[in-house]
Amino acid sequence: MEEYLQLFKSETDFYNQIVLGSLLPENIWRSLPHVCRTWLRNCVGGVLVYSITGFLWCSYIYYLKRDVYIRGDAIPSKKTMVLHVKASMRSLPWFAALPTFSEYAVENGWTKCFSRISEVGWFAYLVYIMAYMVFAEFVTYWIHRKLHDIKPLYKYLHAQHHSYNKQHKLSPLAGMALHPLDGLAQAAPHTIALFLVPTHFTTHLTIVFFGAIWTANIHDCVDEKLWPIMGGGYHMIHHLSNRHNYGLYTIWMDWMFGTLSHPMSDGTKPN
Repeated sequence: MEEYLQLFKSETDFYNQIVLGSLLPENIWRSLPHVCRTWLRNCVGGVLVYSITGFLWCSYIYYLKRDVYIRGDAIPSKKTMVLHVKASMRSLPWFAALPTFSEYAVENGWTKCFSRISEVGWFAYLVYIMAYMVFAEFVTYWIHRKLHDIKPLYKYLHAQHHSYNKQHKLSPLAGMALHPLDGLAQAAPHTIALFLVPTHFTTHLTIVFFGAIWTANIHDCVDEKLWPIMGGGYHMIHHLSNRHNYGLYTIWMDWMFGTLSHPMSDGTKPN
């Protein structure tokens, strides 16, 4: 068993080496305990993914494609985007704690993770990933919805994110601009799933990585019209109305539980 768990630790060591070894002097991070190196890698990696994705996304939709996706008068000011960045930078070190805990739990054999797809076969792998995604979608929907429905949770946690309640106050950089506990609560289903659903470890890490990019996508206010994806057009309605479109990756949970609102043709108002 210990030899098998070492596979997970070797994988996280590899990721630590790629990120930290490429960016920091070895004497700064090599002497740290393994779990601290993992947190540092998640923190540094999170800042990089957020910064690069946000910068490129904003440059594309606001400048290279100005007035194509977003009208000029709906583009957020530089001051607004700086506020998004500041709020995100305050929270990212806390957000990094959750994937760090996930990896620690996997390395210690507390979860149902497996290392190689060949251990279960491709059919079972696909079934497990679908179960993982459905679980994450379902639980995130209800956590997000209750962050609105329960007034103290909204007031003290989620209201910070919903201060960006107009199109010109939203940007791809707003995706991580959350109270730390708010962000941790909404990301927790991906971690909880590891204890309930057999999950390929590398696939889980990949989903978490792309989830960080996804937060930029759903705050860009662009209506991609890619059913059943919960794109920026749907999520903008959520910020404008405060009561629709709580879903994560898709609109299915909102459709099932009666909270779905489609963007209108101008992409700015709920129907």
